[in-house]
Amino acid sequence: QVQLVESGGGLVQAGGSLRLSCAASGIISSPNTMDWYRQAPGKQRELVATSTSAGDTNYADSVKGRFTISRDNAVRTVYLQMNSLKPEDTAVYSCDFRSAVGHYWGQGTQVTVSS
Repeated sequence: QVQLVESGGGLVQAGGSLRLSCAASGIISSPNTMDWYRQAPGKQRELVATSTSAGDTNYADSVKGRFTISRDNAVRTVYLQMNSLKPEDTAVYSCDFRSAVGHYWGQGTQVTVSS
């Protein structure tokens, strides 16, 4: 069992920055992959960024050059640094954890970018 808790969301003006955190607890097995997703009202959930335990990362085209995903394995946390935020980045952001143990989701955190 893996538990994920996101934090760091909030209201920010366009052009601003936020850093989201996803803290994992429980049985953290490797190899694993952790992702950040987002879902805006009336839209499908979108994969934003991926981080593997091997050190690979990947980003959606819509956030490349603005968002950075990183890990701190010592505290079992994955981060999403979001810079140059745009109103279209407004969404509920959720993290997930995937490994041979299973697939787990956090509860999500709201990010609102005002114009």
